[in-house]
Amino acid sequence: MEPILTVEHLSISFTRYGRWLSRVELRPIRDLSLTVEPGQVAAVVGASGSGKSLLAHAIFHLLPRNSRVEGNILYDGAPLTPQRAAALRGREMALIPQGVTCLDPMMKVGPQVRGERLRSSRALLARYGLGPEVEDLYPFELSGGMARRVLIATATA
Repeated sequence: MEPILTVEHLSISFTRYGRWLSRVELRPIRDLSLTVEPGQVAAVVGASGSGKSLLAHAIFHLLPRNSRVEGNILYDGAPLTPQRAAALRGREMALIPQGVTCLDPMMKVGPQVRGERLRSSRALLARYGLGPEVEDLYPFELSGGMARRVLIATATA
């Protein structure tokens, strides 16, 4: 069976300018390889600042312009190009953000979970143990655990 995701020798670096316009090269991820088989649950664990989110952003092609990525990323056996990643995002691949600050503080939960689709957010929220009343709450009215479950429901949508 073909792996669903293969990351081979991934390195991510950033160039920034230091004092007197000197260039500094930062390499937070060096020579990382991993494979995820269909149906397998994989976890990336590490200390804060160790590059977990950078790995996810590299897979989704969401890194800033000052980044440089080396290595190969394959999805379902084919190279994951920026165009292919954009087409798959939200359809076959979803990113569940780490921080609840990704929720719009000025918008109630219901429309955020529904997004552009008219699919009911109630069913998605219920799937993660949240009642229908959560649709009418703003993110600041949620506990940390509730907000994370809303983020998961949003990624599922």
